[in-house]
Amino acid sequence: MNLFVIGSSNIDLVIYLKRIPKIGETVIGGEFKKIFGGKGANQAVSAKKAGTKVKFITQLGDDSFGLELKTYYNELGLDSKYILTDNKQPTGLAQILVSERGENSIAVAPGSNGTLTFQKLKPYLEEISNADLVLIQFEIPIQTVISIIDFCYDNKVRVIVNPAPAVCLPADVLNKIWMITPNESELELLTDISVNNKFSAIEASRKLINSGIENCIVTLGDKGSIWLSSNGVFEFSIPAIKAIDTTAAGDVFNGCLAHCVLNKIPLKSSIVKAHTAASFSVTKKGAQTSIPNDQEISSFSKNFNVKVIQHN
Repeated sequence: MNLFVIGSSNIDLVIYLKRIPKIGETVIGGEFKKIFGGKGANQAVSAKKAGTKVKFITQLGDDSFGLELKTYYNELGLDSKYILTDNKQPTGLAQILVSERGENSIAVAPGSNGTLTFQKLKPYLEEISNADLVLIQFEIPIQTVISIIDFCYDNKVRVIVNPAPAVCLPADVLNKIWMITPNESELELLTDISVNNKFSAIEASRKLINSGIENCIVTLGDKGSIWLSSNGVFEFSIPAIKAIDTTAAGDVFNGCLAHCVLNKIPLKSSIVKAHTAASFSVTKKGAQTSIPNDQEISSFSKNFNVKVIQHN
């Protein structure tokens, strides 16, 4: 089975605080950690830890942060063949503030992620055309994302699109996507429908399905998710847990989901497992430091009951 994840890599500079500062305010007493992150990397590592062989295409800077990430990816077993280097731009950097309630505030300097063009992917296009699944996000140039979607559609390769950070996509691109996984704010931008409850989420998701997307899974944070397809509408409700750090929870969801889809697990069960992995991750600090392996997901699932309700 062949999964490509194409996306960003970052070094996350994380400060844990009692609360996130207001504009112009300084909050003293934080704890600092340097953690490996980036939406593409988080999702690739999530799929890898869940048990899938992942080909992760990303671009780093020619700097100490880039060297750290290359070494780390090598230790994880991610093939360095797919790790590109931009000699002019620094490695992507994220400054993250996390409150003791698990809330976060994130600022990103894209660096080398911002110069990952479709042209640079050409050495891998033959392999991508034979992939079983491709997973992408929006922390690389949107034109690169659109070109990947077009290429995969032309070669009958299924694509999961996690449209984060939120960017509006043209209608002639939306209808080429097999699965899309927006959160509420991303769903609003994609559909121009205000999303403030599950009914409006269903209405907006149905608009995407009507545009030609086969599957829409709108993630609702601690409220779970809603999945729409031609098979109907399913609501996933998750148990309340104490969150320590919600950074990368959505990425863990997407990476685990891609792993399950690739391994032909039915979509309903795939979404349940993805929620379990994401919920485990919020009980730990950091981005990739919080990502569970398959054994941890299985163990956590014994006391984590996701309820699934089918709507008419």
